[in-house]
Amino acid sequence: MRLDKFLADSALGSRSEIKNTIKKGGVTVNSVTVKDAGFRVDEKDAVTYMGQAVAYTPFIYLMMNKPAGVISATEDKTKKTVLSLIDKKYAHYNLFPVGRLDIDTVGLLILSNDGEMAHKALSPKFHVEKTYYVETEKEITEDDKAAFTEGVYIAGGTKTLPAKLSVLSEKSANLSITEGKFHQVKLMFESRGNKVTYLKRIKFGNLKLDDALKEGEYRPLKPDESIF
Repeated sequence: MRLDKFLADSALGSRSEIKNTIKKGGVTVNSVTVKDAGFRVDEKDAVTYMGQAVAYTPFIYLMMNKPAGVISATEDKTKKTVLSLIDKKYAHYNLFPVGRLDIDTVGLLILSNDGEMAHKALSPKFHVEKTYYVETEKEITEDDKAAFTEGVYIAGGTKTLPAKLSVLSEKSANLSITEGKFHQVKLMFESRGNKVTYLKRIKFGNLKLDDALKEGEYRPLKPDESIF
């Protein structure tokens, strides 16, 4: 691949910034200074950028604490998207949200360019669990817990898979589901005559939302962090 792409994929800056650094002699390939941005390299080459060794990164994974008022999409003509919150240095990765959260739902959202990972995370056959913190208009009961464990019929006549409801207080709970039907959490509570007033995803598979992230903030996943 081109040297500038190799470096851009390692999140070292914008393509124009990287090209400028290459032109000034700030990049070496196998200990030789290279000033041609189109120079061909691969993952086996030893590349340094401004004196620092570069580890090639073809895929990127960002954890975001999604705020309300933005949609889980790559682009939209009228509404603000989650990608509009991401620094331009990530633009060349062509990131997309892994799954979706409703416009008024906040919390854990993964942005990536890894299609295979996204398919596995979202495919019904893998049953990746997602946990939400829920606040409701009316009391959450033990009967609700029993109903969700069995599965409930939601709008359209579809029965949900068994879900885990952990009651935290009179009107709050954590709900874990292994599917992602449209508005599913809200519809599950509606089936029980209740209404969700606040919804926050706090866990996706093995990945927990970083409590240090404020709404709208994001960070790359750490090497030991994964949905699976």
